[in-house]
This record gives sequence, structure tokens and C-alpha cells, in this order.
Amino acid sequence: MIRVTAALVAASVASALGVVASQHQSRKLVTEIEKEQGRTQALKIEWDQLQLESGAVGARQRVEKIAREQLRMRLPEHDNQIVLEPLPEVSRR
Repeated sequence: MIRVTAALVAASVASALGVVASQHQSRKLVTEIEKEQGRTQALKIEWDQLQLESGAVGARQRVEKIAREQLRMRLPEHDNQIVLEPLPEVSRR
């Protein structure tokens, strides 16, 4: 009888240790999933920003191409360029 009781206690302890280990592993995996979901979200945001930048660059290149080819526009020669400097700020009282 004592052997059966000892075997049942040992089985119960082993089962409890298995449950604890399983819960610990589960928590680690949930933490890892949450970390990866945050990384995924950050990558999605970066991708959206890159798409916007790509569209802006593409639009600028398209405008330049149309101006050059259809309107026959060109950049002025260096001697014909005027650079305007901003006015100094006047203190307001």
C-alpha cells in the first residue's frame, strides 16, 4: 500500500512539474509572438512610408519627364540662375 501511495505521489509530482514546464513554455511563446507582432507592425509602417516616398519620387520624375519631352523645358544655365536668400527676421515688439 505504501508503494502504491508513493508511486501515486511521484506520478502526481511529475505531472505537476510537467504542467508547470508547459505553462512556462507557453508564456515564453506568447511573449515571443507579441514581440514578433510588434516587429511586424513596425515593418508594415516602414513599408507604407517607403511606398509613399516611392510615389513621391515617381511623381517628380514623371513631371520632369513631361516638362522636358512635351513642353521642351530645360534647366536654366548657371549664369541665368538667381538664388534668393531669406530676409532676416525682424524682431517684433
